[in-house]
Amino acid sequence: MRLLILGGSGFVGRAVADEGVRRGFDVTVFNRGLREAPAGVSVLVGDRQGDLTALGGGTWDAVVDTWSAEGEAVRRTAQLLSGRAGHYAYVSSRSVYTGASPRSAEDAPVVDETEQGYAGDKRRGELGAAVFDGPVLLARAGLILGPYEDVGRLPWWLNRLARGGPTLAPGPRDLPLQFIDVRDLANFLLGTVGRDGPFDLVSRPGHTTMGEFLEIANEVTGGRAELRWTAPEVIEAAGIEPWTQLPVYLPPGELHDFLHGGDTSKAYANGLVCRPVRATIEDTWAWLTALPGDAPQRADRAVKGLDPAVEAKVLDE
Repeated sequence: MRLLILGGSGFVGRAVADEGVRRGFDVTVFNRGLREAPAGVSVLVGDRQGDLTALGGGTWDAVVDTWSAEGEAVRRTAQLLSGRAGHYAYVSSRSVYTGASPRSAEDAPVVDETEQGYAGDKRRGELGAAVFDGPVLLARAGLILGPYEDVGRLPWWLNRLARGGPTLAPGPRDLPLQFIDVRDLANFLLGTVGRDGPFDLVSRPGHTTMGEFLEIANEVTGGRAELRWTAPEVIEAAGIEPWTQLPVYLPPGELHDFLHGGDTSKAYANGLVCRPVRATIEDTWAWLTALPGDAPQRADRAVKGLDPAVEAKVLDE
């Protein structure tokens, strides 16, 4: 299979490239060439918001597009590659759904294309991909974790737990979590070439809990942290922001039910398989500890994590 990845050097794109090479595909990546490319791929250099000359020739069986900014860039490549590729998969997000209704499935209402911010960008990207003249798969991913993460969620928790000592653990301990390992997302994208339409891509509800997630992570990083389970009311009263200052975590409520209780039956019926939470955590820690420096951090995403002074103050109180 001839596979073109628009991106291919960052988090999701790298996982797709690695899996494509592992499967023996002829893999080409198109990006600005600012980061080292995965082993075994061919590289085309260009700019999604500028020069697309390198994509002017060639044919591919499948295209995977990981773009997350302004949707016009998706429309340009989908139009340019029409007639020269057999399938177009756009990595979107469950954020395109309106409101915070629990267990939203693929037929739930989506935001208007005039919506500002991340959700609007992803919806405009979906509409841009729709100009492609073949099957278009919309991969509406939930929370994505795993090796090469450049958003800073799981890496922050692993580094914090490795530091040890009393550690604020956001409760309740049995709070359900739902996410997808980036490699399982890559497997789904490459296993569904030719399929059309939206798929919510995240593990089944209750894949893990906040307790299991942090306890495994603490064990994997050396068991030096003393997890102190803290009630959501205490966290809120301290002004600590869930999701950003405490990555992955959302307190019980409507937003938690939406982001960690999605209906993924369609994806599972079409071949999605999600590995155990321990595998995601162990492999991410192995990657993180092998890095020569800090984990990569996307410039377009806010830095995640809780100030140690704020954490200590809440625990003292």
